[in-house]
Amino acid sequence: MEIKEIQELIRFVSKSGVSEVEIEKEGFKIHIKTGSSMSGSQVYAIAPTSPILSAPITPLMPASAPAAAAAVSATSNEAGLSAPAGTVVKAPMVGTFYRSAGPDKEAFVKVGDKVQKGQTLCIIEAMKLFNEIEAEFGGTVIEILAENSAPVEFDQPLFVIAQS
Repeated sequence: MEIKEIQELIRFVSKSGVSEVEIEKEGFKIHIKTGSSMSGSQVYAIAPTSPILSAPITPLMPASAPAAAAAVSATSNEAGLSAPAGTVVKAPMVGTFYRSAGPDKEAFVKVGDKVQKGQTLCIIEAMKLFNEIEAEFGGTVIEILAENSAPVEFDQPLFVIAQS
């Protein structure tokens, strides 16, 4: 991995709100840690390692994320708002969320669209790779929870789909 790619990864991690990411890939290991108590991003342990067959990316959720999600849920319930009926489709990775294949292209899905199992819902760009996120079941799109071109975290809700 080149310095430019590492710098880009650090910027991406800082913008995404993830507090820590560790990557092991083809002879190197990189650990990026950000946080409000630190000034900017810090990179730890960039060192050669033994060759690895797979390259898992393990984003770690900020400790405050589950508490914040619980607080939002409690607030919406106290305000008398009900959660939308349907199944939440969550981000399988950290990256940038795109509703369409390009800026001049139509969105893969819109609210009210019926989707089939295996149909592309969106794209998540991670480290210059565009990953199509497909529906795991058929149904109707009730809500789109992520903003186009916005960073998303692992397990962040993206869509609410009523199963058919």
